[in-house]
Amino acid sequence: MASDGNEYFSVGSLVSCKTCHNQVIEGEVLAFDQPTKMLILKSPSSCGRPSVNDAHVVNLGQVSDVQVKREATSSPPPHPVQNVERLKKRVRMEVERKQHMITALESGVSPEGLKLFNAVKRTIEDVAWEGKNIRVMDQVTISPPYHPENVQGNMEKAVNHVRKIVEKYMKDHSDTKGGSSENSNTLASP
Repeated sequence: MASDGNEYFSVGSLVSCKTCHNQVIEGEVLAFDQPTKMLILKSPSSCGRPSVNDAHVVNLGQVSDVQVKREATSSPPPHPVQNVERLKKRVRMEVERKQHMITALESGVSPEGLKLFNAVKRTIEDVAWEGKNIRVMDQVTISPPYHPENVQGNMEKAVNHVRKIVEKYMKDHSDTKGGSSENSNTLASP
């Protein structure tokens, strides 16, 4: 087992570890967390493709031998610059989505309505709650109990498109329910 807890591994160093399963893992240090004694190593791809690497997460508490084969000669490269505005937009969108879900739950939307909302949202981005109704593209409304006949709007093409999404959701959902009960009946009968 790894010893005194004073280990430190610099990013970029080449390290070899022998695990408790007698597997030797060798690679370049990508990250090291001293409090948890977790080491992340990058090694050549096991599939042989030069464009990818394997990453190994090693718990140093579970290794019998650790050797530093080569110390890092320079400081790690800086992290690539992230598009901060894009990240802020993603955070804002996710917060809004969660707030809409909370509002829907508080207004008494059924679990089935929430599932349908998410199913429609996977296909059409412009989906929002309007009380207990699902509003799609500001043109189509799906009212409780959220069946195809509850899809209404003024634009026939949009209504038909949303209705098809609801029908597919209902079909897939009934197949799942029907399939599991059908299987249980089949298994129970002699």
